[in-house]
Amino acid sequence: MPRLALLVLALLGVLACGCPKGSSKRPYPEPTVDELLGRIAATRDGVSSFSAETVMDYWMNDQRVKGVVLVMGTTGSKVRINALSPAGNDPIADLACDGIDYAFTDKNKNCQLSGPCSKETIAALFNIALAPDDFVQLAIGASPVVAGATGTVRWDEKAGKEVLELTGEDGRTQTIVLDARDGHADIVSSEVKRDGAQEWRIDNTDFTTLTDENKLQRRVPGKSRFRSPGEKADLLVDWKERKLDLPLGPEKFVLEVDPGIARCQ
Repeated sequence: MPRLALLVLALLGVLACGCPKGSSKRPYPEPTVDELLGRIAATRDGVSSFSAETVMDYWMNDQRVKGVVLVMGTTGSKVRINALSPAGNDPIADLACDGIDYAFTDKNKNCQLSGPCSKETIAALFNIALAPDDFVQLAIGASPVVAGATGTVRWDEKAGKEVLELTGEDGRTQTIVLDARDGHADIVSSEVKRDGAQEWRIDNTDFTTLTDENKLQRRVPGKSRFRSPGEKADLLVDWKERKLDLPLGPEKFVLEVDPGIARCQ
């Protein structure tokens, strides 16, 4: 058979099989669900504190805001968020959660708030339903996992990623897409649904290796996006400077507010 005819037949065979362009096989042995969940847990539990300078794009006071935000946190529901003024380095909004309660000041509106700290508190202020401890996970590219998770893992040939499809003991479902090459657990996306409706979603890109304060190397995203249901319920984070596992005393998460100024609406 002429060589040209053989090439034509080979091309027709590729088209007939519908093989995706750029498809690939796993470059390592097939991992189990428990193995991948273990890697995710190791990432999540391996860092207890962080401090970062970021550029955030978020909602506050029913307006879209983009600017420099300083944020730090430790496990135990302690977080501090300073949104800086574009005209200088002074915070125009300051939120401190000390593990139990929060204090908040808005210098633009000259008002303050305080009360129990929870994801509902942060959602009310920044339109994002993130619990205080979730900020630590966001900073290191980790993800909460539904309790009692069981499920399956499949290989996405086109993307070259592992896809975990999980169901929690409370019936919620979760899909985690991760890059597991070289023993990593880079979470590209993580989404939780209840009865088919989205509760939240995290997307991460631009992963790099960062050396923490204990000289350990950590894989962290360069950019993160957190979404929860609602028209104005998303947060974009461009991580500029970040330190992991540094000592942060309790005084870092205390904010004294002036009781004489008005409460924010």
